[in-house]
Parts: sequence; C-alpha cells; structure tokens
Amino acid sequence: MRLLRMKLRLLRLAEEALALLVRGGFALLRALGPDRSAALGGLVARGLGPLFPAHRIARENIARAFPEKPPAERAAILRQAWDNLGRTACEYPHLDTIWDWGRAPPGQGRVEFSAGSAAVFDRLRDDGKPALIFAAHLGNWELPALAARAHGLEAAVLYRTPNNRRIARDILALRRGAMGEMIPAGIEAPLRLVRALERGAHVGMLVDQRFGRGPRVMFFGHPATANPLLAELAARFDCPVHGTRCIRLPGNRFRLELTEEIPLPRDAAGRVDVAAATAAITAVVEGWIREHPGQWLWMHRRWRS
Repeated sequence: MRLLRMKLRLLRLAEEALALLVRGGFALLRALGPDRSAALGGLVARGLGPLFPAHRIARENIARAFPEKPPAERAAILRQAWDNLGRTACEYPHLDTIWDWGRAPPGQGRVEFSAGSAAVFDRLRDDGKPALIFAAHLGNWELPALAARAHGLEAAVLYRTPNNRRIARDILALRRGAMGEMIPAGIEAPLRLVRALERGAHVGMLVDQRFGRGPRVMFFGHPATANPLLAELAARFDCPVHGTRCIRLPGNRFRLELTEEIPLPRDAAGRVDVAAATAAITAVVEGWIREHPGQWLWMHRRWRS
C-alpha cells in the first residue's frame, strides 16, 4: 500500500512537471509570435519526426493510400505532414491572434472564406435549427471551431481530453469561450451532444480517426472502421449535416470552407442509414485528403483491424 502511494505521488509529480514544461513552452511561443512559432514548429517536426515510430506508421499509411505515386512523391507528402503537425502544435497559443477574420481588411488577414461558405454559415445561424458539422485533421484543425463561434452559431464541440489533467485544464482554458461548449469524449458525451442538439445548437466533431467498434467503410480503397456517432445523431434528429475543413495557405494563412448540406443515404423507411451515411462522410474526407495530402495527420493507425 505504501509503495502504491509512492508510485501515485511520483506520477502526480511527473504530471505537474510536464504541465509546467508545456506552460513554459506556450509562454515562449507566445513571445515568438505566430509566424516564428509556426516556422519553428515545422522545422522541429520535420527534423525530429522521422526519429519516432509514428514516422513508419505514416509512411506505411501513405504507401497504402497512394500506391500509384513514386517513392519521392510519397516522401514529400510525409515531410509536409510533419511540417503541418509541427506548425499546428506551435500555433495553439496563438489561436486568438491567428483568428483575424472580420478584424483585418478584406484580403489582408490570415483567414479567408469563400462567399459561398460565409453564406452557409449565415443560413445555419439564422434558420433556428440544429445541425451537425464534421471536420478532419487537416491544416490547422482547431480553426473550424473558431469559425462557428465567430459567425454567431451556438456551438458544441466534441474533443479528446489529454491524459495529463493539468495540461487538459490549460488547453480547455484556451478553447473555452472561443469555441462554444466543449464536450470531452467519454461515456457522457453522447448524452451531452443530444442535449445540445435538442436546444438547437450546432454540434461539431472530428470524424477521420479509427474507431474499433464502428462500421467498416472503404477508405482509400481499403476497409477501415469509422466512428458512426455523427450518423447516429443525424438519424435521431434528422437535421442537416455539413462538412468543414481548414486548408493551410502560403504565408501562414488559411482558407476555411463549409459545404452545403450533404444528403445522407436513407433506408426503405426514409431514415438515415447509419452505416451508409458513415461511409458517405468518410468518402468526403477522403476527397479532401486527396486534394491536400500533405496537410493530413497520417501518423495514426487508421487501417488497424
């Protein structure tokens, strides 16, 4: 018992030390500013990424997804993916600065929207109905949640909590207010998402990672399990479903896009077919990745059975 208490105490000390290190890193990045932070993050990730096991996973994933591409092109995609991951991580302390849509003169800010995407946001804000919005780990994937809030949408965002409780608290403090209601993934998440939709909120979630208990869908020509939660909510509420993505542009700029409503497959009774709808959503994400393969997070085992 005494040994267990000692181990728990050491774990808590390690958590606190890591949290202090992360806070110090965030403070340094804030001092550097968003442009130098992004450049530093890309440089470090490109240099250190190949030393980690995730590099081999990403290389295998890219080869599986693009067997027709020559090795040099696949290597370039992997290098770009590490660069994007490093930049995204180091942009985190600057989300409030990066998000200048509506503040900067037209054409001079870091964030741009097409007229069509802005119009869809406006309709979602004004129609008085709930909606589901899916995203993927593309570009800086934190920015779409800021877009919803900036356009006046009542938003609820599903997110994965870091294992370190102190880091999780600091990150939540950065997100809260700018992204609407934050709902941590877990056993209570589905109920909280249902309640958000019942009051007319717009629920957003990332849908591009593996989910072992989900239906098997085709992803880049190979079967993979996918999370059916968004399709299940669409079937229950019969509400509109839209996709949103962030595209990283040269000069530390971003383009945010929001699709029109995506029609989901339905069964003979007219209800949303959850498995088919999950496959349709996955196909949209695959199309996005094919357009900008170097901006996706290839470092997880997407095809693991």
